[in-house]
Amino acid sequence: MRGFKEEGTTTTPFDMVVLNNLDRYQLALDAVRRIPYLTGEVERATARYWTRIERHKLHIAEHGEDLPEVRDWRWQPGA
Repeated sequence: MRGFKEEGTTTTPFDMVVLNNLDRYQLALDAVRRIPYLTGEVERATARYWTRIERHKLHIAEHGEDLPEVRDWRWQPGA
């Protein structure tokens, strides 16, 4: 169970999820770490996660908003 971490700052909606380790990338990484079949992918998935999070942080610092791929994402059933 994860709880809320107060940082005392104003940030973007997705960044709040990242700060609380509830973002889609962290959840996917958690799954990769726990599925025995994917053991060989843990290192690559971890590197991919940190690359995305770094890109996310840099974008927020420069633009003050979430990445377009996050901000504009829409659920597409069956896709």
